[in-house]
Amino acid sequence: MDWLEHPALAPLRPLLEDPQVTEIMINGPQRVFVERGGVMGPAGLDLGDAQQLDLVVGALLQPTGRTVSASHPYVDFRLPDGSRGNVIVPPLAVDGPAVTIRKFTKTLKHINDLVRAGTLSRRMAHLLAAAVRGRANIVFSGATGTGKTTTLNILSRFIPETERIVTIEDTAELTLQQKHVVRLECRRPNVEGKGEVTVAQLLRNALRMRPTRIIVGEIRGDEAVDMLQAISSGHQGCLAVLHASSPLDAVSRLEMMCLSRGLMLPLWAVHKLIASAVDLIVQHDFATDGTRRVTRITECAGLEGDAVALRDLFAYHRKGADASGRETGEWAAAGTEPRFLAKCAKLGFKIPPDVYAQGADPTGAAAGPAEGAKENEP
Repeated sequence: MDWLEHPALAPLRPLLEDPQVTEIMINGPQRVFVERGGVMGPAGLDLGDAQQLDLVVGALLQPTGRTVSASHPYVDFRLPDGSRGNVIVPPLAVDGPAVTIRKFTKTLKHINDLVRAGTLSRRMAHLLAAAVRGRANIVFSGATGTGKTTTLNILSRFIPETERIVTIEDTAELTLQQKHVVRLECRRPNVEGKGEVTVAQLLRNALRMRPTRIIVGEIRGDEAVDMLQAISSGHQGCLAVLHASSPLDAVSRLEMMCLSRGLMLPLWAVHKLIASAVDLIVQHDFATDGTRRVTRITECAGLEGDAVALRDLFAYHRKGADASGRETGEWAAAGTEPRFLAKCAKLGFKIPPDVYAQGADPTGAAAGPAEGAKENEP
């Protein structure tokens, strides 16, 4: 039986099947909220009573092999359609089970879909596609739900089929199109607190698997050191997601993760490690109308004194709103030649200077395909 046909999911099925709904949040049987088109609001859905909500939780977890209980009161899960979720129950959830489902995005599959959606400009798409092909090391930064993983997933299409890719995630959600991919997923500890396998442990194991590329679904702690050291030792083209509010905050978070690991290094040495490993930081944010945007493409340009030098290649500037209330703005290119072009040159291709030439690209501008991207192919 298809998991969606479970009787307990009947009230929730319209939301799970609605392509306009990107997130479902259940705070209680009569308190169900959704995000549609970047706007959050009540779903207008009644799940009955607490007992019915328990059945919904059970039906959601059934195909995932995960369980939740008072002794293990929260769990992350991945649904068969690629959507990811979280459940937390009493005693931690005071008012009863709380469920969050972030639906797998089926409408954004290709780089030009991001351009049409207003996430980034055509020139930015061209630049990032070339950066991935050129084996630049890229951190996708932003708050929860801003589209970091979606951007990474789409840009991964520009990784050549000849490369061996190892992905490492807390809960697997990346859907790479290449065949030479090994997907690794963390394991939670059992009820006795044993058997946990962390991102850091999987990353260390991945280095023994002869990867050409390593993709980390989210950097949260100790694994930051392992990733930076892996890059510094020659594993180029790494892609990773990080929760941070700005490129500067992303660097600061990497710094704190390294220091919390107990590295016996002076601060300038930690900064040097970050500056030498990370090529680009792709910052994501919400527009005032809920649209997800890439607001900066920033490169790490070595050290300035003891600090990591950050230099914007593109930066988004809000202007106002149109007649329909949609936010308007523009992405301004600084006109700076990206440092990663040297990596591209070694691989035998170049980026036309007009891609990063100084100038502004307004939101809503006509989109053409990025280099190496046909309309429906990577």
